[in-house]
Amino acid sequence: MRILVCGGAGYIGSHTCVQLAERGHQVVIADSGVNSSPQVVPRLKRLMGTPVSLHRIDMRDRHALASLFAAHRFDAVLHFAALKAVGDSCRRPLEYFDNNISGTIVLLQAMQDAGVRRLVFSSSATVYGEPESVPVREDAGLQVMNPYGRTKLVAEQLIGDLCTADPSFRAANLRYFNPVGAHTSGLIGEDPCGEPTNLMPYICQVAVGQRECLRVFGNDYPTVDGTGVRDYIHVVDLARAHVDALECMVREDRSLTVNLGTGHGVSVLELVHAFERASGRHIPYEIVDRRPGDAAAVFADPTLARNLLGWRAELDVDAMCRDAWRWQSMNPDGYRTTPRRVAAPRVRRARTDGARVADAY
Repeated sequence: MRILVCGGAGYIGSHTCVQLAERGHQVVIADSGVNSSPQVVPRLKRLMGTPVSLHRIDMRDRHALASLFAAHRFDAVLHFAALKAVGDSCRRPLEYFDNNISGTIVLLQAMQDAGVRRLVFSSSATVYGEPESVPVREDAGLQVMNPYGRTKLVAEQLIGDLCTADPSFRAANLRYFNPVGAHTSGLIGEDPCGEPTNLMPYICQVAVGQRECLRVFGNDYPTVDGTGVRDYIHVVDLARAHVDALECMVREDRSLTVNLGTGHGVSVLELVHAFERASGRHIPYEIVDRRPGDAAAVFADPTLARNLLGWRAELDVDAMCRDAWRWQSMNPDGYRTTPRRVAAPRVRRARTDGARVADAY
Protein backbone atom coordinates (compact mmCIF):
# COMPACT_ATOMS: atom_id res chain seq x y z
CA MET A 1 0.00 0.00 0.00
CA ARG A 2 0.98 3.62 -0.40
CA ILE A 3 0.74 5.25 3.01
CA LEU A 4 0.71 8.92 3.98
CA VAL A 5 2.42 9.30 7.37
CA CYS A 6 1.49 12.63 8.93
CA GLY A 7 4.16 13.57 11.47
CA GLY A 8 6.38 10.89 9.93
CA ALA A 9 9.61 12.74 10.72
CA GLY A 10 8.88 12.73 14.45
CA TYR A 11 9.89 10.21 17.08
CA ILE A 12 7.18 7.55 16.74
CA GLY A 13 6.35 8.39 13.14
CA SER A 14 9.92 7.87 11.90
CA HIS A 15 10.19 4.46 13.55
CA THR A 16 6.85 3.49 12.03
CA CYS A 17 8.07 4.50 8.57
CA VAL A 18 10.87 1.96 8.94
CA GLN A 19 8.42 -0.77 9.92
CA LEU A 20 6.14 0.09 6.99
CA ALA A 21 9.04 -0.17 4.55
CA GLU A 22 10.16 -3.50 6.02
CA ARG A 23 6.74 -4.91 5.13
CA GLY A 24 6.84 -3.61 1.59
CA HIS A 25 4.63 -0.53 1.92
CA GLN A 26 5.44 2.76 0.17
CA VAL A 27 5.77 5.78 2.45
CA VAL A 28 5.14 9.49 1.89
CA ILE A 29 5.77 11.82 4.84
CA ALA A 30 3.94 15.05 5.64
CA ASP A 31 5.46 16.95 8.56
CA SER A 32 5.45 20.58 9.66
CA GLY A 33 8.89 20.35 11.26
CA VAL A 34 7.67 21.74 14.59
CA ASN A 35 8.69 18.62 16.55
CA SER A 36 11.08 17.06 14.05
CA SER A 37 14.28 17.59 12.08
CA PRO A 38 15.02 17.37 8.34
CA GLN A 39 18.06 15.29 9.33
CA VAL A 40 15.67 12.40 9.88
CA VAL A 41 15.08 11.96 6.15
CA PRO A 42 18.57 10.86 5.02
CA ARG A 43 18.74 8.54 8.01
CA LEU A 44 15.41 7.01 7.10
CA LYS A 45 16.66 6.52 3.56
CA ARG A 46 19.60 4.50 4.91
CA LEU A 47 17.35 2.37 7.09
CA MET A 48 14.57 1.88 4.53
CA GLY A 49 16.80 1.38 1.52
CA THR A 50 14.62 3.63 -0.61
CA PRO A 51 14.18 7.38 -1.24
CA VAL A 52 11.91 9.10 1.26
CA SER A 53 9.51 11.80 0.14
CA LEU A 54 9.05 14.56 2.75
CA HIS A 55 6.49 17.33 2.32
CA ARG A 56 6.63 20.28 4.72
CA ILE A 57 2.94 20.65 5.48
CA ASP A 58 0.99 21.87 8.47
CA MET A 59 -2.12 19.74 8.91
CA ARG A 60 -4.22 22.90 9.11
CA ASP A 61 -3.18 23.93 5.57
CA ARG A 62 -6.16 22.83 3.48
CA HIS A 63 -4.67 23.76 0.11
CA ALA A 64 -1.35 22.02 0.76
CA LEU A 65 -3.10 18.84 1.91
CA ALA A 66 -5.46 18.90 -1.07
CA SER A 67 -2.49 19.21 -3.42
CA LEU A 68 -0.70 16.33 -1.73
CA PHE A 69 -3.74 14.04 -1.98
CA ALA A 70 -4.21 15.07 -5.61
CA ALA A 71 -0.59 14.12 -6.41
CA HIS A 72 -0.76 10.65 -4.84
CA ARG A 73 -3.30 7.86 -4.59
CA PHE A 74 -3.01 6.91 -0.94
CA ASP A 75 -4.45 3.70 0.41
CA ALA A 76 -4.36 4.84 4.03
CA VAL A 77 -3.16 7.56 6.41
CA LEU A 78 -1.23 7.22 9.67
CA HIS A 79 -1.75 10.35 11.76
CA PHE A 80 0.97 11.23 14.31
CA ALA A 81 1.05 14.99 13.75
CA ALA A 82 0.35 16.78 17.04
CA LEU A 83 1.78 18.95 19.77
CA LYS A 84 2.39 16.48 22.58
CA ALA A 85 3.63 17.88 25.91
CA VAL A 86 1.16 17.67 28.79
CA GLY A 87 2.66 20.53 30.80
CA ASP A 88 2.98 22.75 27.76
CA SER A 89 -0.66 22.10 26.89
CA CYS A 90 -1.70 23.48 30.27
CA ARG A 91 0.16 26.70 29.52
CA ARG A 92 -1.00 26.98 25.89
CA PRO A 93 -4.35 25.19 25.63
CA LEU A 94 -5.65 27.16 22.65
CA GLU A 95 -2.58 26.34 20.57
CA TYR A 96 -3.05 22.65 21.35
CA PHE A 97 -6.75 22.79 20.47
CA ASP A 98 -5.99 24.60 17.22
CA ASN A 99 -3.10 22.39 16.15
CA ASN A 100 -4.30 18.97 17.28
CA ILE A 101 -8.06 19.24 16.84
CA SER A 102 -8.28 21.64 13.90
CA GLY A 103 -5.45 19.79 12.16
CA THR A 104 -7.29 16.49 12.54
CA ILE A 105 -10.51 17.99 11.15
CA VAL A 106 -8.73 19.38 8.07
CA LEU A 107 -6.96 16.06 7.51
CA LEU A 108 -10.24 14.13 7.73
CA GLN A 109 -11.83 16.52 5.24
CA ALA A 110 -8.90 16.06 2.84
CA MET A 111 -9.16 12.28 3.17
CA GLN A 112 -12.90 12.37 2.50
CA ASP A 113 -12.48 14.60 -0.55
CA ALA A 114 -9.80 12.26 -1.93
CA GLY A 115 -11.76 9.10 -1.19
CA VAL A 116 -9.19 7.77 1.32
CA ARG A 117 -11.11 5.95 4.04
CA ARG A 118 -8.54 4.19 6.21
CA LEU A 119 -6.91 5.95 9.14
CA VAL A 120 -4.61 4.86 11.96
CA PHE A 121 -4.74 7.51 14.68
CA SER A 122 -2.00 8.05 17.25
CA SER A 123 -4.01 8.47 20.42
CA SER A 124 -2.82 8.26 24.02
CA ALA A 125 -3.49 6.65 27.38
CA THR A 126 -4.01 10.20 28.69
CA VAL A 127 -7.64 9.78 27.60
CA TYR A 128 -8.08 7.65 30.75
CA GLY A 129 -6.93 10.43 33.09
CA GLU A 130 -6.25 8.89 36.50
CA PRO A 131 -7.66 5.36 36.06
CA GLU A 132 -9.82 3.90 38.80
CA SER A 133 -8.04 0.55 38.52
CA VAL A 134 -5.10 -1.10 36.78
CA PRO A 135 -4.32 -2.69 34.45
CA VAL A 136 -6.27 -0.30 32.24
CA ARG A 137 -8.69 -1.85 29.75
CA GLU A 138 -10.25 -0.17 26.75
CA ASP A 139 -13.64 0.01 28.49
CA ALA A 140 -12.22 2.06 31.37
CA GLY A 141 -13.79 5.45 31.98
CA LEU A 142 -12.53 8.35 29.87
CA GLN A 143 -11.66 11.34 32.03
CA VAL A 144 -8.99 13.63 30.65
CA MET A 145 -7.04 15.79 33.09
CA ASN A 146 -5.18 18.19 30.78
CA PRO A 147 -5.64 19.95 27.41
CA TYR A 148 -3.32 17.53 25.58
CA GLY A 149 -5.40 14.55 26.67
CA ARG A 150 -8.55 16.45 25.73
CA THR A 151 -7.29 16.94 22.17
CA LYS A 152 -6.72 13.19 21.82
CA LEU A 153 -10.17 12.33 23.19
CA VAL A 154 -11.92 14.92 21.02
CA ALA A 155 -10.04 13.64 17.95
CA GLU A 156 -11.14 10.08 18.74
CA GLN A 157 -14.74 11.27 19.04
CA LEU A 158 -14.56 13.17 15.76
CA ILE A 159 -13.16 10.10 14.03
CA GLY A 160 -15.88 7.96 15.58
CA ASP A 161 -18.58 10.32 14.34
CA LEU A 162 -17.13 10.15 10.83
CA CYS A 163 -17.13 6.34 10.95
CA THR A 164 -20.82 6.48 11.92
CA ALA A 165 -21.70 8.95 9.18
CA ASP A 166 -19.68 7.13 6.51
CA PRO A 167 -20.05 3.36 6.88
CA SER A 168 -17.11 2.82 4.49
CA PHE A 169 -14.65 4.78 6.69
CA ARG A 170 -12.39 2.66 8.91
CA ALA A 171 -10.18 3.88 11.75
CA ALA A 172 -7.84 2.38 14.31
CA ASN A 173 -7.39 4.41 17.51
CA LEU A 174 -4.21 3.32 19.26
CA ARG A 175 -3.95 4.38 22.90
CA TYR A 176 -0.39 3.92 24.01
CA PHE A 177 1.31 4.50 27.27
CA ASN A 178 4.99 5.59 27.57
CA PRO A 179 7.10 5.14 24.41
CA VAL A 180 10.86 4.95 25.03
CA GLY A 181 13.98 3.55 23.37
CA ALA A 182 15.26 3.97 19.82
CA HIS A 183 16.06 2.03 16.67
CA THR A 184 18.84 -0.50 17.24
CA SER A 185 21.01 1.23 14.61
CA GLY A 186 21.21 4.38 16.73
CA LEU A 187 20.34 6.42 13.62
CA ILE A 188 16.91 7.58 14.79
CA GLY A 189 15.59 8.23 18.27
CA GLU A 190 13.87 10.71 20.55
CA ASP A 191 15.17 14.27 20.22
CA PRO A 192 12.99 16.59 22.32
CA CYS A 193 12.89 20.29 21.56
CA GLY A 194 14.07 22.17 24.62
CA GLU A 195 13.87 20.63 28.08
CA PRO A 196 12.60 17.05 27.96
CA THR A 197 9.13 16.55 29.39
CA ASN A 198 9.41 12.74 29.57
CA LEU A 199 11.51 10.63 31.90
CA MET A 200 13.72 8.62 29.54
CA PRO A 201 15.10 11.51 27.43
CA TYR A 202 15.82 13.42 30.64
CA ILE A 203 17.77 10.44 31.99
CA CYS A 204 19.64 10.26 28.68
CA GLN A 205 20.64 13.91 28.84
CA VAL A 206 21.82 13.49 32.43
CA ALA A 207 23.89 10.50 31.31
CA VAL A 208 25.71 12.52 28.61
CA GLY A 209 26.30 15.43 30.98
CA GLN A 210 23.81 17.89 29.50
CA ARG A 211 21.66 17.91 32.62
CA GLU A 212 22.97 17.86 36.16
CA CYS A 213 20.39 15.88 38.07
CA LEU A 214 17.10 14.05 37.80
CA ARG A 215 14.26 15.07 40.07
CA VAL A 216 12.03 12.21 41.21
CA PHE A 217 8.62 13.43 42.28
CA GLY A 218 7.75 11.46 45.38
CA ASN A 219 9.00 8.24 46.97
CA ASP A 220 6.05 7.52 49.25
CA TYR A 221 3.62 5.90 46.80
CA PRO A 222 2.34 2.37 47.57
CA THR A 223 4.71 0.85 44.97
CA VAL A 224 7.74 -1.42 45.01
CA ASP A 225 10.13 1.41 45.92
CA GLY A 226 7.76 4.30 46.60
CA THR A 227 8.21 5.95 43.20
CA GLY A 228 5.58 6.19 40.48
CA VAL A 229 5.04 3.16 38.25
CA ARG A 230 4.31 3.45 34.51
CA ASP A 231 4.06 1.17 31.49
CA TYR A 232 7.07 1.83 29.25
CA ILE A 233 6.91 0.42 25.73
CA HIS A 234 9.79 0.20 23.26
CA VAL A 235 9.19 2.52 20.31
CA VAL A 236 10.01 -0.29 17.85
CA ASP A 237 7.31 -2.48 19.40
CA LEU A 238 4.96 0.49 19.20
CA ALA A 239 5.82 1.16 15.54
CA ARG A 240 5.22 -2.50 14.71
CA ALA A 241 1.79 -2.27 16.36
CA HIS A 242 0.79 0.59 14.05
CA VAL A 243 1.51 -1.52 10.99
CA ASP A 244 -0.26 -4.50 12.55
CA ALA A 245 -3.31 -2.30 13.18
CA LEU A 246 -3.26 -0.96 9.62
CA GLU A 247 -3.07 -4.44 8.12
CA CYS A 248 -5.74 -5.79 10.48
CA MET A 249 -8.07 -2.92 9.62
CA VAL A 250 -7.66 -3.57 5.91
CA ARG A 251 -7.80 -7.36 6.18
CA GLU A 252 -10.90 -7.49 8.38
CA ASP A 253 -12.52 -4.29 7.07
CA ARG A 254 -13.25 -3.01 10.57
CA SER A 255 -12.49 -0.17 12.95
CA LEU A 256 -10.84 -0.76 16.30
CA THR A 257 -9.58 0.88 19.49
CA VAL A 258 -6.80 -0.80 21.44
CA ASN A 259 -4.33 -0.12 24.23
CA LEU A 260 -0.65 -0.59 23.49
CA GLY A 261 1.62 -1.40 26.41
CA THR A 262 3.59 -4.21 27.96
CA GLY A 263 1.04 -4.86 30.68
CA HIS A 264 3.76 -4.45 33.32
CA GLY A 265 4.66 -1.39 35.36
CA VAL A 266 8.19 -0.11 35.93
CA SER A 267 8.96 2.39 38.69
CA VAL A 268 11.00 5.54 38.16
CA LEU A 269 13.92 4.14 40.15
CA GLU A 270 13.72 0.77 38.40
CA LEU A 271 14.07 2.61 35.09
CA VAL A 272 16.97 4.67 36.43
CA HIS A 273 18.81 1.56 37.63
CA ALA A 274 18.16 -0.27 34.35
CA PHE A 275 19.61 2.68 32.46
CA GLU A 276 22.67 2.70 34.71
CA ARG A 277 23.24 -0.98 33.90
CA ALA A 278 22.85 -0.35 30.18
CA SER A 279 25.04 2.75 30.01
CA GLY A 280 27.59 2.19 32.74
CA ARG A 281 26.84 5.76 33.82
CA HIS A 282 25.70 6.94 37.24
CA ILE A 283 22.44 8.89 37.12
CA PRO A 284 22.28 11.35 40.03
CA TYR A 285 18.77 11.97 41.25
CA GLU A 286 16.99 13.80 44.04
CA ILE A 287 13.71 12.94 45.70
CA VAL A 288 11.34 15.90 45.93
CA ASP A 289 7.64 16.41 46.61
CA ARG A 290 4.97 14.65 44.62
CA ARG A 291 3.35 16.43 41.70
CA PRO A 292 -0.39 17.08 42.07
CA GLY A 293 -2.48 14.60 40.11
CA ASP A 294 0.20 11.95 39.62
CA ALA A 295 -1.17 8.43 40.07
CA ALA A 296 0.83 5.79 41.93
CA ALA A 297 0.71 3.22 39.13
CA VAL A 298 -0.69 3.17 35.59
CA PHE A 299 -0.17 0.32 33.15
CA ALA A 300 -2.08 -1.26 30.29
CA ASP A 301 -4.05 -4.40 29.80
CA PRO A 302 -2.81 -5.32 26.29
CA THR A 303 -5.07 -8.38 25.91
CA LEU A 304 -7.27 -6.85 23.21
CA ALA A 305 -4.27 -5.86 21.09
CA ARG A 306 -3.01 -9.42 21.32
CA ASN A 307 -6.39 -10.89 20.40
CA LEU A 308 -7.22 -8.46 17.58
CA LEU A 309 -3.82 -7.73 16.09
CA GLY A 310 -1.76 -10.72 17.14
CA TRP A 311 0.60 -8.15 18.68
CA ARG A 312 2.49 -8.16 21.92
CA ALA A 313 5.46 -6.18 23.23
CA GLU A 314 8.68 -8.13 22.70
CA LEU A 315 11.42 -5.80 23.99
CA ASP A 316 11.97 -5.47 27.75
CA VAL A 317 13.13 -2.54 29.84
CA ASP A 318 16.80 -3.48 29.48
CA ALA A 319 16.48 -3.36 25.68
CA MET A 320 14.68 -0.01 25.96
CA CYS A 321 17.55 1.43 27.98
CA ARG A 322 20.30 -0.08 25.81
CA ASP A 323 18.76 1.33 22.64
CA ALA A 324 18.03 4.72 24.19
CA TRP A 325 21.63 4.96 25.40
CA ARG A 326 23.02 3.89 22.02
CA TRP A 327 21.00 6.65 20.33
CA GLN A 328 22.01 9.30 22.88
CA SER A 329 25.69 8.35 23.00
CA MET A 330 25.93 8.30 19.19
CA ASN A 331 23.95 11.55 18.92
CA PRO A 332 24.63 13.59 22.08
CA ASP A 333 23.07 16.64 20.44
CA GLY A 334 20.27 14.73 18.78
CA TYR A 335 19.80 15.59 15.11
CA ARG A 336 21.50 18.96 15.53
CA THR A 337 24.64 19.72 13.54
CA THR A 338 25.80 22.14 16.25
CA PRO A 339 26.12 21.32 19.97
CA ARG A 340 22.97 21.57 22.02
CA ARG A 341 22.91 24.63 24.23
CA VAL A 342 21.30 23.79 27.51
CA ALA A 343 20.12 26.70 29.60
CA ALA A 344 21.39 26.86 33.15
CA PRO A 345 19.00 24.73 35.20
CA ARG A 346 16.59 26.38 37.53
CA VAL A 347 17.19 25.35 41.10
CA ARG A 348 14.81 24.74 43.94
CA ARG A 349 15.20 23.70 47.51
CA ALA A 350 13.86 20.19 47.90
CA ARG A 351 11.80 19.74 51.05
CA THR A 352 13.31 16.29 51.64
CA ASP A 353 16.82 17.34 52.61
CA GLY A 354 17.34 20.91 51.45
CA ALA A 355 19.68 20.01 48.57
CA ARG A 356 19.65 22.37 45.59
CA VAL A 357 18.88 20.48 42.44
CA ALA A 358 17.96 21.04 38.81
CA ASP A 359 14.28 21.61 38.17
CA ALA A 360 13.66 18.52 36.09
CA TYR A 361 11.78 15.27 36.64
